[in-house]
Amino acid sequence: MLRRQVAGTAAPAEGAAAGPAAGGTPLRWRLAGLTFAVVAFAVGAVTLLSYWTVSTGLTAAIDRELDRKAITLLGQARDARNLADLDSEIRNFSTYVPGTRVSLTLPGWTVTRGDPIPVGGEYRDVGDGFSTAAHTVGGERILTKTGSDGAMVVLARDMGDTHRQMAALGMELLGIAALGVLLAIAAGLVVATTGLRPLQRLQRAVEYVADTDDLRPIDVHGNDSLAQLTRSINAMLAALRESRTRQAELVADAGHELKTPLTSMRTNIELLMMLNRPGAADRISEQDRRDLERDVMAQMTEMSTLIGDLVDLAREDSADVGLETVELDGVVNSAVLRVRRRRADVAFQVSIIPWELVGEQLSLDRAVVNLLDNAAKWSPESGVVRVRLQALSDDRAELSVSDSGPGIRPENRERVFERFYRAPEARSEPGSGLGLAIVKQTVERHGGTVRVAESEDGGARVLVELPGRRPVGARAE
Repeated sequence: MLRRQVAGTAAPAEGAAAGPAAGGTPLRWRLAGLTFAVVAFAVGAVTLLSYWTVSTGLTAAIDRELDRKAITLLGQARDARNLADLDSEIRNFSTYVPGTRVSLTLPGWTVTRGDPIPVGGEYRDVGDGFSTAAHTVGGERILTKTGSDGAMVVLARDMGDTHRQMAALGMELLGIAALGVLLAIAAGLVVATTGLRPLQRLQRAVEYVADTDDLRPIDVHGNDSLAQLTRSINAMLAALRESRTRQAELVADAGHELKTPLTSMRTNIELLMMLNRPGAADRISEQDRRDLERDVMAQMTEMSTLIGDLVDLAREDSADVGLETVELDGVVNSAVLRVRRRRADVAFQVSIIPWELVGEQLSLDRAVVNLLDNAAKWSPESGVVRVRLQALSDDRAELSVSDSGPGIRPENRERVFERFYRAPEARSEPGSGLGLAIVKQTVERHGGTVRVAESEDGGARVLVELPGRRPVGARAE
């Protein structure tokens, strides 16, 4: 799998203040509105529940009081021997319990004494031979209590005072709810402002990067989701910095490397142009003229090679590559055939196994060709280039390319992978100094490593380790 390593650590970076959201309601007001809605709903629900609880509790308390009075009145009325005694009991009750009307029927009596009160409601058995029904009619709470012997007492209490108390309580609760709504609005604004402050800080930092093109990492605060987002942005900024650095280095190095062959070629071309003027042809010999022409062609070839390597290097820097399953053994075989045609005086010993990996075919082709070209270039006539592809594990393989040349000094073995670097003993040889740099970049993009060692006969040995696997058919063999 292709990859590009990105490095970066956090450092301060903030800039201009963030502007309002483009289109729609700003996030701050949406959060404030959501907080207000939640708190207002909670306050309203608590207010309604409180009102209902108090109202239900007062009504239940009145019912219990009426029930106790009904039991007392029935007990006293049963002792009455005639209507006069019964009327006396009713008058005494009305005297001691003002605001309560009463209707009384004794066992076996067909007459009802007291006030005319409508009887109704759902009866429920309360034990001790009594049934009770309670309901509200015309602003009165009416309780009917009957005994198993047929006695019945009906009490009706005026609920005016209770209703006025409930109205006063409702107004108080409404005032509390209104105050709660105001507090909900304030709380929503505070929560939105406080909660969005880190996001606004991040927005200012990102806008600062966009306005100033300063790719320094942004401060990371805490370890929450916003901090993770900031780290992701820092990783993106680090990738941009790395890409810019590579581009700047490539442009600077390319300009430096192109300057020398261009200057030399220009000098030779100007000299040839001077020799083509009338009367100047005899100033140098024909052999010197042919040497100049060969130098110009060689310099043009060098320029063409250098430009091709620069194009390959720039393409390796691009992240837009097509991934596919690549048969590495096929890539090696193809590269050996190409290089062998260019150096027929060098022997190639090849020992490879089937191996495949996910990668970019053209990049791997060029990298392996560069390795073999480099080995063939430094091998003397009748020299041997040994190519070996072997498995290190189920998911790692090693490609080694050894030559019979002078080798690479230990102090130069890391530097040979640098762009345009050429060891002192190699500066007289043709080449751009980009071949091994392309190899290293390609290998690392494919998740591998590359290093230089010494071959068995004192030459250079390049070891490339790549991920992958044996093809399914090869594994079954």
